[in-house]
Amino acid sequence: MSRVFAYCRVSTTEQNTRNQVQAIIQAGHEVEDHRVIEETISGSVEAMKRPKFSSLVNHKLESGDILIVLKLDRLGRDNIDVQKTINMLMSRNIQVISLDLPSKDLTSAEGKLILQMFTAFSEFERNRIIERTKHGLERAKREGKKLGRPVAKTTAIAIQKLKKEGLSQSQVSIESGFSLSTVKRHWNK
Repeated sequence: MSRVFAYCRVSTTEQNTRNQVQAIIQAGHEVEDHRVIEETISGSVEAMKRPKFSSLVNHKLESGDILIVLKLDRLGRDNIDVQKTINMLMSRNIQVISLDLPSKDLTSAEGKLILQMFTAFSEFERNRIIERTKHGLERAKREGKKLGRPVAKTTAIAIQKLKKEGLSQSQVSIESGFSLSTVKRHWNK
């Protein structure tokens, strides 16, 4: 028999998950109290970087289990993260049910169609992010802004000073607290 888990998330401590839990129960799903995972964390955090969700996936859910969420956005930060999370759960043979979709069971034929549409939207979203980043970099270049990491002048100066004192690269690393690779990178500047 499949075990049923519910994942309920809110963004702030002023909110609570009671409405989500109640909606899952009203939809006819029996979830034992210890299998209701409640988390207060921003929706901007990727699913697998959420401590309780990550613990649920890595330590509780097993092949054949069912995971229920009130809304699909509970499974990720954006379309891309939601898609990645669902694919990962399905690859582990975990049935995913989202109560806000016309086809609640994402492992059904209709659910798979919805996932394919989400995949298309995720790809579109990724391409738009790349496009916006590219345009932003081009605009910054046109405006004469210097791109990339700033030169670590104080690091180079400190390393050169210790080098002039006759210290070896290893000694400079120990004395300055910089890694040996950093010392080597700035040794001949």
